[in-house]
Amino acid sequence: MTSDRVQPKLIIHGGAGSSLKGKGGAEAVRQSLYQVIEEVYLLLQEGATAQAAVVRGCQLLEDDPRFNAGTGSVLQSDGQIRMSAALMNGTTQKFSGVINTARVRHPIDLALFLQDFDDRILSDYGSAELLRELQIPLYDPTTDLRLQEWIQERAGNFDKAMAGVVAERELVSDDAGRGTIGVVALDSQGRISAGTSTGGKGFERVGRVSDSAMPAGNYATAQAGISCTGIGEDIIDECLAVRIVVRVTDGLSLKAAFERSLTEAHKNDRDLGAIGLDATGAIAWGKTSEVLLAAYHTGEKIADTLDMAEGMQVSAV
Repeated sequence: MTSDRVQPKLIIHGGAGSSLKGKGGAEAVRQSLYQVIEEVYLLLQEGATAQAAVVRGCQLLEDDPRFNAGTGSVLQSDGQIRMSAALMNGTTQKFSGVINTARVRHPIDLALFLQDFDDRILSDYGSAELLRELQIPLYDPTTDLRLQEWIQERAGNFDKAMAGVVAERELVSDDAGRGTIGVVALDSQGRISAGTSTGGKGFERVGRVSDSAMPAGNYATAQAGISCTGIGEDIIDECLAVRIVVRVTDGLSLKAAFERSLTEAHKNDRDLGAIGLDATGAIAWGKTSEVLLAAYHTGEKIADTLDMAEGMQVSAV
């Protein structure tokens, strides 16, 4: 490896929540995450930019109905799916995103397109106009499981154990609002990007805005990149992604920035998680929730966070 190249690093997540039920459930999630890690890391090895790797990782996770983003997104209170996604390029320090977009397979694609425009964050109406402008085929991300969840909720006998971080009965926790996907990458040129995509809380008031389309939930600079998951309002209240990145910029190690930020969030009784990496190649993750569904590639090995102990935890490699 030449001196001007660095070892690419990659970390992804598929949400956070209160339980991951059953060995089979954990293994199914692990398999899904590892497939994405392997494909996206190969792109980084072949010279792809961090931004391209992040977009591809988000696309793959959005296509997996196990996660609450893209296909498999939860329905809002009126029975419609509205998704949000954001992309931030740490080199250019540009943030772009869509809020409550609908009828699109990959919300992250709209965020990518907006990177090159002056108007870089669009709401529902604006994103619908953008879909038409780009001539992207309309797509219905609804799955049978998510539709049945909404029908049961409306009937008044909804079992909250069905609305989880992942759309599979043996895997779910008790709150769909914790479901989000995210990718953070460091490429061979030392560039960092972060992307986050979500279907939202599930059954929320129409017009509610997710943290995933804000710097609070997705942020990157040349020094570090962060993607968050969990209860969106808790993430917004902590301004978690920005808080961690700023602390790294101010001189804290990535792990120390996670520890200080997650400790504060825990004291405030927040329910959330985050993944990230920095320009030195350090990878870190942490949570106040019971479960964080994340996996990472150090360049030497693939590993995951599915066996983390319950309660607040922070780790780094």
